[in-house]
Parts: sequence; structure tokens; C-alpha cells
Amino acid sequence: MAKAKVPKRPTRDEFVLEELGNQLTEAYQEESVIVLTVWGWEETVRGQIDQMDSRTGKVHMKHNGEVTKISFMDIMEVNYPRD
Repeated sequence: MAKAKVPKRPTRDEFVLEELGNQLTEAYQEESVIVLTVWGWEETVRGQIDQMDSRTGKVHMKHNGEVTKISFMDIMEVNYPRD
């Protein structure tokens, strides 16, 4: 049985990853509501960063009392909501 072809996550250089990390850290410290575009997910994730776990490499987003854990390497873009 052949495996289904899944597109690979785009590679990003260290400067892009560093900038992404800086944006996440700033949003975490300021307790800002942000919108994340996540690779492989159809919908964006909106909420506040509850925790940044360096051991697992996951960002914990909280929205309406629900926590979503997202791998740092899957985060493609950080935006601030316009409303």
C-alpha cells in the first residue's frame, strides 16, 4: 500500500524563524490576542499565548478557555486581528 503524498513544510532560514520567535515572545509578554497561520491547517488559530514550551517546541494558545498546542515549526505567520 503506497503512502499518500503530503506536501513538505516549506523551509525557512534562521532569520525568518528568529523574527517569528520575536513576534511570539512580544505577543506573549504583552498578552496580546494574535492570529496564527499554521502549516497544514485550513483555519487560522486565534487567541492569547498561554505558554511557550521550549522543551517540546510547542506554543500553547488559549481562546475561550480552550488550549490549542501548536508546534513552533508549523507556525507560518503571526498577525494581529483587525477588529
